[in-house]
Amino acid sequence: MPAILFSMMSLWVALVALLTERVFGYPRAITAAIGHPVMWIGALVDWLEHRLNNRTRARGVITLMVVVAVVAAVTVPITLVLHSLPWGWLVEALLASTLLAQKDLERHVHAVAAGLENSLEAGRKAVSMIVGRDPAQLDESGVAKGAIESLAENTSDGITAPLIWLLIGGLPGIAIYKAVNTCDSMIGHKSERYLAFGWASARFDDVLNLVPARVTGMLFAIATGRGMRHVLTTMRRDAPNHLSPNAGWPEAAMAATLGIRLGGPRSYNGQKADLAWMGDGRTELDARDIRRALRLYRRTLNILAGLCVGAVGLSLLV
Repeated sequence: MPAILFSMMSLWVALVALLTERVFGYPRAITAAIGHPVMWIGALVDWLEHRLNNRTRARGVITLMVVVAVVAAVTVPITLVLHSLPWGWLVEALLASTLLAQKDLERHVHAVAAGLENSLEAGRKAVSMIVGRDPAQLDESGVAKGAIESLAENTSDGITAPLIWLLIGGLPGIAIYKAVNTCDSMIGHKSERYLAFGWASARFDDVLNLVPARVTGMLFAIATGRGMRHVLTTMRRDAPNHLSPNAGWPEAAMAATLGIRLGGPRSYNGQKADLAWMGDGRTELDARDIRRALRLYRRTLNILAGLCVGAVGLSLLV
């Protein structure tokens, strides 16, 4: 019985967290006043990196372990206290909602579409907020492609994966996932400075995202409707060619759904990167394609919410 109750509680926490963040997002006033939990984690990663980075894997492992330990030390006691309170699960859900990114992701990608409709320079400025490639090198199609790729990958990293780890581990689960993901974003690069030091963060993040990335690709395929078989075929064909073991799955699925090609050559910090293509459709993209991607994104979020509602309803019947 305790296991069943815990499972039901996890479902309710996940559902309320998902719906709360979808509707309200993280208030900008709170961000301005005290920041965001990911910003706090990022500050810790930055502090440790400046003090420990001697460009060895060992120091990188220590950094990752310290960040995870600190996050666990904060969230586990909070969760234990909340689980002892009658409505503590609701507070847990509200806290967990701060670590989902449905509304912010849509806002940032929408800004790229709106900017690109105004001017190429405005589009470049907006897309520079969500991609790591050189914005000055991007034409209209490159800006649109960057925004759509970011939307596809971050649907997994910012929504599906956190939700899955919330279901598995409650508030500590989602917080530790975000801690690892933040470490990967900040130090998991292949530059000379981070190649060894960020190795552990990058590899652990890959492991935590193995299932969520593929689930996200499946959700995009379901949201496609009648073309689901084509999307699944494209994912199986193209995703393994991506440099990342995970990013290719949502990118290939979104490319197939929209009838476009993602990936391909691009520039990072002045260095050319010849990446594999995802999908086999059009390569010339514009703001209209970003808006089509956002419509697919919203359908996918609706499906995800529907699955959570269905799981909660089923748990009440068991």
